[in-house]
Amino acid sequence: MADRRLTPANSRVAAAYLEDLPEGVERVDGTAARIGVPVADLLRAPNGARDRQLVYGEPVTVYEEHEGWAFLQAAKDGYVGYVGYVPGTALIPVFEATHWVSAPATHAYTADDFKSPETRALSHGSRVQVLGGAGQLPGRFLETNLGFIPARHLSPLGAHADDTVAVAELFLGTPYLWGGNSRFGIDCSGLVQAALLACGIPCPGDSDMQEAELGAPAPSGDYQRGDLLFWKGHVAMVRDAQTLIHANAHDMAVALEPIDAAIERIQTQGDGPVTAHKRLA
Repeated sequence: MADRRLTPANSRVAAAYLEDLPEGVERVDGTAARIGVPVADLLRAPNGARDRQLVYGEPVTVYEEHEGWAFLQAAKDGYVGYVGYVPGTALIPVFEATHWVSAPATHAYTADDFKSPETRALSHGSRVQVLGGAGQLPGRFLETNLGFIPARHLSPLGAHADDTVAVAELFLGTPYLWGGNSRFGIDCSGLVQAALLACGIPCPGDSDMQEAELGAPAPSGDYQRGDLLFWKGHVAMVRDAQTLIHANAHDMAVALEPIDAAIERIQTQGDGPVTAHKRLA
């Protein structure tokens, strides 16, 4: 059975490439758009539960706009993204993104002056179009389609980080949010996905997909930086031989925790043993 999270089809429309559709469902090619708000909840159904989140500038393919809701599929840098619904007002036309927010978060300002009014906050991973350089403080700000953003908070598209753990550490203290994908709130699989995508490693959105598709089994007890530990419904990243980093409901935040203590705590609270220890190539 097709995974509904990754299958762009509802009772009215479906992506033209899909096969074996029920009679009466219209095949559509979809149209390209981008997310135009700082963070958009990607819902399972209109006004339904949040499955994941999308941040500003992320590309999407829209298959239907119906009663104020856009039915779409996200594209996550080399991996087929989640399917769901966002308000139609959360979308903007396609623009040529040139840079991404590589800082934990940033602001766009009305002028190249940190004392000028900010227009919006942007999370790590957001994409913008750089239009030109700065004026008042040369090199300190870049002019973008949203206003002026500190240059040190942006990296060119295609420029990747080289340490997944260092990226995950940018999120330390971020509030835990089920289905969250931003610096304003994130869950365990969202944290792993953000860290891997920032390093140019394709990564699915949920921990069950990540366990099935990422890396190869690692020797038991041989914990190396960047390894992933999985439980039923949870994933954590190894920081060093004694410590992991994860977004978790125990701390309600992204936090560091001793590996052995985490394994014992999670088992004791009834969530079972580690189901996989994976090492990325």
